[in-house]
Amino acid sequence: MLPSRPPFQPPPQPHCQIGVDGGGSKTDLILVDPGNLVMARAQAPGCNPSVAGPERAGLILSDALYALRAKSPLAIGRTMLCMAGARGYWQEFADRLPDFGQVVAMDDARPVLELATNGAPGVVLHSGTGSFVAARAPDGSIHYAGGLGWRFGDPGSGYDLGRRTLARGLLEMQGWAPESRIAAVLRAHTGLDDAGAITRFFYDHAEPNRQIAALTPLVLRLAEEGDATAHKLVVESTGELLDLAGRVVARLFPGLPPTAVPAGLSGPILTHRVVVSALSLRTSLLLTPIDQPPIEGVRRLLAR
Repeated sequence: MLPSRPPFQPPPQPHCQIGVDGGGSKTDLILVDPGNLVMARAQAPGCNPSVAGPERAGLILSDALYALRAKSPLAIGRTMLCMAGARGYWQEFADRLPDFGQVVAMDDARPVLELATNGAPGVVLHSGTGSFVAARAPDGSIHYAGGLGWRFGDPGSGYDLGRRTLARGLLEMQGWAPESRIAAVLRAHTGLDDAGAITRFFYDHAEPNRQIAALTPLVLRLAEEGDATAHKLVVESTGELLDLAGRVVARLFPGLPPTAVPAGLSGPILTHRVVVSALSLRTSLLLTPIDQPPIEGVRRLLAR
């Protein structure tokens, strides 16, 4: 008697994948082909629900996803959402998202950690609108520190550095701190001369967080030009994030010298040459600036 044949199994169909890096300032998306080559890119406004609000955040991402899916010649086999803020919210979003294959949600630390360590143990410091420290321990476990949001800190972030700049400039204008170039930058940024008027400008603005964070490139430029007050603000803000990274490394890598732990710097603030130079003088960690955007980390994760 001839052996029975196993039931026919059709070969797996090739499919595309979508990756998302969703932050507070912008949302980057990629469509990759079966060989993990990028076929299309898209960008949308920031969709952190803590900043944009849950309803608007969901709408921003949904619209962007469906627009990108329309460009795919194949079915979507998997969608990876690497998102800032409210992890529970994004998991619920992923669970109810149809037509996008297997949908997985994770925090926005994973892509930059991938860029910093290539899947090996190590740590990354990231600063955008918010900030965090992420690490992969020797046992492969993933750890996340900071990222508490603008209401509770996020040192080294665009918002935190902008907030410190604003506070210093207002005190200078009130006459309670020696006047530096900070006050002049604040006047130029707002078009206002009076401390009270500037305060009202930020309190009454429809997007105060974005306006405050917009001060960060200005104070970084002052620091680069040698302004001592601006340099002090930059070092104080980013130094707190570095201190947090030091505590993470001490706990997860006991017995290892800091120089043995890969440590990446991610984001336009932490990779600014003034910041890299200042932080390198304050730590034994070998800090390596990351020159690739987080969405490249998402692409690498999709390839795994």
